[in-house]
Amino acid sequence: MFSPDQAKSMAKKLRDALAAEGNDIPHAKALELVAKSLGFSDWNTATATLTKAAPKNIEFTGCSPILRFFDEAKAREFYCDFLGFKVEFEHRHTADLPLYMAVQRDGLQLHLSEHHNDASPGSNAFIPTKNLRALHRELSDREYSFNHPALEKLPWGLQMQVHDPFGNRLRFCEQGS
Repeated sequence: MFSPDQAKSMAKKLRDALAAEGNDIPHAKALELVAKSLGFSDWNTATATLTKAAPKNIEFTGCSPILRFFDEAKAREFYCDFLGFKVEFEHRHTADLPLYMAVQRDGLQLHLSEHHNDASPGSNAFIPTKNLRALHRELSDREYSFNHPALEKLPWGLQMQVHDPFGNRLRFCEQGS
């Protein structure tokens, strides 16, 4: 999406290009032509829409850590059955090649990969979490035999760490609590 300033720059370039060919048009006409080329009915509509859509600052809208795994069945058991994630997508170039998949739960997406160059086993993922006590209760109630996470009060918040079967650590933290 373009910003209003970018659209104005496009109008100036259009005017300059037309003037070089002997076709002078008013700046207002160039703005209207750019607005129509961007799919708007007129310049006023374009500038109002573009102003709302244009980002004011850099904004990171999320992060999806890539975690290495070695056994698909164990990964599904841990991430889906124990942690409650749902598979969002799966990809293999061919049936005999490693799996790359994403799992998602409550706004958190993790990428899981069997590819040896994607990630190193033993990675940490710090996951800001709301209502960590509820997540802790949920996981404790599942009685997963390979993981019994505890809550830990730290200077930066309440934290619960779980270890996947591949040596990766997920640190869920309710900051400020």
